[in-house]
Amino acid sequence: MKRFKKEEVLHWAEEVLVTEIEGLLKIKENLDDNFLKAVEIISQTQGMIVVTGMGKAGIVGQKFSATLSSTGSSSFWLHAAEAVHGDLGRIREDDVVVVLSYSGETDEIKNLIPFIKKIGAKIIAITGNTKSSLARYSDSAISVKVDKEACSLGLAPTTSTTAMLAICDAISVVLQKIKGFKEKDFASFHPRGSLGRKLLLKVCDIMRRKSYNPVVDEETLIKDVLLKITTAHSGAASVVDETGKLVGIFTDGDLRRNLECHPQLLKKKVKKLMTKNPTVVRDTSLASEAMKILEKKKVDEVPVVDKDYKPVGMLDIQDLIAAGII
Repeated sequence: MKRFKKEEVLHWAEEVLVTEIEGLLKIKENLDDNFLKAVEIISQTQGMIVVTGMGKAGIVGQKFSATLSSTGSSSFWLHAAEAVHGDLGRIREDDVVVVLSYSGETDEIKNLIPFIKKIGAKIIAITGNTKSSLARYSDSAISVKVDKEACSLGLAPTTSTTAMLAICDAISVVLQKIKGFKEKDFASFHPRGSLGRKLLLKVCDIMRRKSYNPVVDEETLIKDVLLKITTAHSGAASVVDETGKLVGIFTDGDLRRNLECHPQLLKKKVKKLMTKNPTVVRDTSLASEAMKILEKKKVDEVPVVDKDYKPVGMLDIQDLIAAGII
């Protein structure tokens, strides 16, 4: 293979990016009422958003459909060629069909349009030719016309497919804003992703409980508190009053701070040396919220309390790390 200078390769890459950026800027300048009408039609549909196309435009369409579905707008991808061989049955009258075709004259697309019209579904065109057959028979036609492809031969879809993808993203995000789609909604559709873990996992799902949650009453001697902490492999113990409600916490830090000034420390009652009114988190709180509390208070471990303020668990920074929250 012929060798090229590093500067030459980087220059070629830069030319591609500049060409595609210029294409996107043109699309931005040409946004008009057709985009508004398309968004209005899609946002008001009672059915599904069906996305179809052929070739590279079809690949962009598959990504568009996936983005719509993950941001709260129900959608599915329909292969334009397969549609006329039975898959048309998936389209209903109250659906919106978004058709991606740069030329707007692709045979498979032209063959499909009359059948979609017969079903009664709305058609949104995303095309580089607003005078094409596709555009003429659409309820709204969004132009993605660019001056040139980034391909060195000017043939392979490059700038045009980037423009299509950008317009599809714009539609998806606008619909997301119209629907008031929030982070928690996004997480609901991505429960196995890192965002899903961060937004859906609760403190009670990851906290240390039972034998790993050392709880002592305020009359307990320090030596017994330390034994309980050690047995639980913990760094602290929750301290409760006679009703079982949390009144304090005794940590490794409390032990170190009191070693010098209390020679008989091990024989003292924990209520004399504990940290009163400690930072806590609720068992029903999201793990992501608990993480913010630990960061703000600059602590590594906090008691977890229920609605009655009774300690039901202990949450350590390591638990958040293990759960993938950090």
